[in-house]
Amino acid sequence: MMGVRPHSLLPLFPVRYNLRECDVTADERAASDGNSLATHLGNWIVRLVDRVTQWVYSATDGRVGHKQLGWSVLLLTTLGRKTDRSRVHTLVYLKHGEELVVAGSNNGADTYPAWYLNLDANPHVHVQVGRQKGEYLAWTASPEERLALWPKLIAYHPPYAHHQERTQREIPVVILTPVAR
Repeated sequence: MMGVRPHSLLPLFPVRYNLRECDVTADERAASDGNSLATHLGNWIVRLVDRVTQWVYSATDGRVGHKQLGWSVLLLTTLGRKTDRSRVHTLVYLKHGEELVVAGSNNGADTYPAWYLNLDANPHVHVQVGRQKGEYLAWTASPEERLALWPKLIAYHPPYAHHQERTQREIPVVILTPVAR
């Protein structure tokens, strides 16, 4: 089983969910083509796993949770653009020199993820990578940067290619640069 990605196991375990009972918005159902991990498991399960991951990651100070299913995961804390409250998000990331690169895929939905919209209001973020914590400045990659980074993100996390196929929007690539203290 080593090296097998979870989405490749889905055909072996057909799952049926009554979406009316799931915490899924009409927009999420409309954006779904029935093939994404979020569709098979229900978005509410994906959100639950995300919350548990955040809790374990934080409770163990990054000793547990940094690697999940073979992918490196970070905790990104943004300031809510409407609430001014801290919002924590679990994201797959790619190391690019001193910078970290993440994608605003939102599982291929036609809407941007909330954390990405929060960056518009305040690009100063807190990031935890394993046990390392720091302040970063986030910005959307330029078209040239995206052209260079997007294939690397897909090579590292192949579901991003499927997410891009599912949505009309271009999935933004976000670069996180450490802020010097």
